[in-house]
This record gives sequence, structure tokens and C-alpha cells, in this order.
Amino acid sequence: MAPDIPTTMKAVVFDKVDHIAVKEHPVPNIADDEVLVKTVAIALNPADFKVIDWKLASEGSIAGYDFSGVVVKVGKNVTDGPKLGDHVAGMVYGGSHPGEGAFAEYVKASAELVWVVPENTFSHELAAAYSLAFWTAVQALYGPGRLGLVEPPAKADNSEWVLIYGGSSAVGLFAIQLAHLSGYKVITTASQRNHELLKSLGADVTLDYHDPEVVSKIKQATGDSLKYAAEIIGETETHRIAAEAIGPSGGKVVGLSGLGGLQSGRQDVTITETVVYTALGRPFSIGGMQIPATPQDKAHMVAFLKKLPQLVRDGALKAIPLKRWEGGLEGIQGGLQYMREGKVSAEKIVYRV
Repeated sequence: MAPDIPTTMKAVVFDKVDHIAVKEHPVPNIADDEVLVKTVAIALNPADFKVIDWKLASEGSIAGYDFSGVVVKVGKNVTDGPKLGDHVAGMVYGGSHPGEGAFAEYVKASAELVWVVPENTFSHELAAAYSLAFWTAVQALYGPGRLGLVEPPAKADNSEWVLIYGGSSAVGLFAIQLAHLSGYKVITTASQRNHELLKSLGADVTLDYHDPEVVSKIKQATGDSLKYAAEIIGETETHRIAAEAIGPSGGKVVGLSGLGGLQSGRQDVTITETVVYTALGRPFSIGGMQIPATPQDKAHMVAFLKKLPQLVRDGALKAIPLKRWEGGLEGIQGGLQYMREGKVSAEKIVYRV
């Protein structure tokens, strides 16, 4: 039996393009292919403060990307997807589309782009953390036109290396797990204090990214055979370092997007930038650039999310460190400032709503 759904809710709203506040907001209406979720937990991403600081949001929109909660309403065209009462998690594009944003008591989302969290596995906080950053790692490693690695549950033959440059970022924590799960040998860079954590997630070799000899050490550890690199920091210099680490036979680097079409400096190394919002399958604008819909990216993410519950049941994906921030929606400003100050390392900030 469907629960009673109020007409209004508390939500973190852009009352200006560069300012958010907790306000009353209408509970969103869902389309026939969507679900309405009663939010239980949310997670923060760097994008959450960048969209504020860079004035990228639409005034009146709801903030936030990552959520976990319980399905309370199902669109009439949703026949083989999540059901009433299911624990689901996912990602939406907060700050852009009307009525859509994770930092609210209710979230609407495409039924195809949420995944049902198996009972007695992930908490709501952990499930919320497996959203934007996890999707980014999935897209970077396996998505159309990216690295093209063997996708789990299939496995490579453990003879090839993958570099995850920036392993202690949230995307890096997931990319290490996924590359290891896919049967590759994983080499990663991070501050030394995080090396043991990254090894526990599947990294075979961990190097200090501060080391001025990091490129030569990557080449030494991999026998100068590296063909694949995921560059998680998203800066020109880190793109260059990842490209330099590729072996003499050439290869691919996928980087977090600056939407700049960066060059590798090597004719035998291609750099592709990845923007996770394309997985939502709709056109969008970011930084004044108009990005067309990418149906193949959505189709790939939909297919991967169908596999995710079994990977979780099997214990193939591990818990990552969470920083549980108190205060619910009212506490989000504090977490965003903590991220702005560069204090987050090898953890995800999560809230109960």
C-alpha cells in the first residue's frame, strides 16, 4: 500500500545562483518512467560546492546529486523496475532540472537509473556514496569511447596494468576496486597516509604522488608496459603525468573532464575526458557549454546498474570510509565548506535526512 505523500517538503534550494538555503518546496511530480523516493541519506561531491561557487545552477532548483531512500511512488510505465518499499540509490542532476535534486526529503529519478540495494548489505549512507563518484569510475573504465576495460563479472587475465592516478579521491576509491575486480593489476598514486587503505581495496602498487620521480617509478613497477590510465584529478599537469607514464607501445588515458579536449603530448597516447552527467541520457549545459544527449552512455549505465545488486550481494564491492555529518539538510553548508577547504581525503561525507 502506497504511503501518504505530502504536497510540500524541505529541500536545499538555490534561492540565488550562488547561494543555497533550506526551504519548503513542492514534492516533485513524477513522469510515467520515474519513481519517487523518500530520502534517507545523501552524500556530498566536489560538484556540490563548485556548482555554487561557479554560479552554474538554475535559481529555484534543488541542489544535490547522490541519494538513497525508499520508493514511495512508481510511474505507470515502470513494470520491471523498482517497486514500492524497495531500498534504492542513485544519482540525479541537482541544480539544473526543475524538481530534481537529491538534497530534499523526496527525490524523483528515472526508474532505469536507480538500483535496488539488496537487504542486509549496504546501509543507506553507504548506498548513497555509491552514486556520482561510482558512476564516474564505471564510465571512465568501461563506458563507450573510454578505456574499454573488461567489465565485471568478466575478468581480464591479470597480465595488464591500469593506473589510477588520484586513488584516494572518491572516484579513485571506486576505480581501484573496479579495475581489481576486472582482473587487472592496479597501480595508484596518493598520499602515503592512504596507501594501506588503497591496498585493501585492491591496489597492487601504491606510490606517493608528491614524489618527483613518480613517472619513472610507475614505469619501473609496470615494466614500462602500461596501456591504460584513469586520471582522477582533472588538471592539465596530472593529465600530462598520466600520459607520460604510458609505455612505449602507446595507450589510452581517460580523465575527469575540464571539457577542454586536452592533448597528451604523445601521438601514441589518446586522452579522452569523461563527464558523468552524460549517463543521464539528456542534454545539459555546464560552464556555458551545451552538451547533447548521449544515449549510448545512458544505455551503458542502465546495463551496469542492473549488475550492481549481485556484485554487492557477492561482496565484490567494499565499504569505503564515510564521514557522517550531523544536522541533516541544515548541516550541508558545513560539509560543503569542509570540502572547499580541501579537508576531504579518502572518504565520503554523508548525511541522514
